[in-house]
Amino acid sequence: MPTTEELLARIERLEARAQGAEDYRDLVNLQGAYGYYVDKGLWDKAADLFATEGTLEIAGRGVYVGRERVRAYLRHLPPYGHGTLYNHMQLQPVLHIDSEAGTARGRWRTLMMVGWLGKEGRWGEATYENSYVRENGKWRIASLHGVINFYCEYDEGWHRGGVKLLRSIDGLAPDRPPSIEYEAFPEPVIAPFHYDEV
Repeated sequence: MPTTEELLARIERLEARAQGAEDYRDLVNLQGAYGYYVDKGLWDKAADLFATEGTLEIAGRGVYVGRERVRAYLRHLPPYGHGTLYNHMQLQPVLHIDSEAGTARGRWRTLMMVGWLGKEGRWGEATYENSYVRENGKWRIASLHGVINFYCEYDEGWHRGGVKLLRSIDGLAPDRPPSIEYEAFPEPVIAPFHYDEV
């Protein structure tokens, strides 16, 4: 028969595993929700998923610091409406979670279909290297870093090259410079990994 101490230790291990599973689910839902909100131009809802001091860095445009600066960045993106396609699918998660500390790191792939009726249509793909923090009992995005691997015109395909990255947002300067300098396909780019092995 196991001792009381052994049973208590087993319960603690099971509780830790259950917490880890719940955290994994919550983080997948958090990142998925971000993608769905961006799909439909729900910029305020997307910004609300960030921690108070959360950061956003996309396409080498620099780092925007704080939830309200993230909100300002997102509101500078084109509005969702008739003839707009802005799909951002969040795929292939690799998550490392410290439930006790309330922190996590995650790597994702986003596949994008972006376009405006009668103007342009593009495929895109990026790697997200993100961090998360539990804030007021809820997981929030502490940093979102989207490294664009390619953009291309849908009717030309990537075999003819890619679209150059837009390096700035009109009327909204970043708070910090980009953390890495790169160009997307056809140039090779590998987003830094938060892990060496899984």
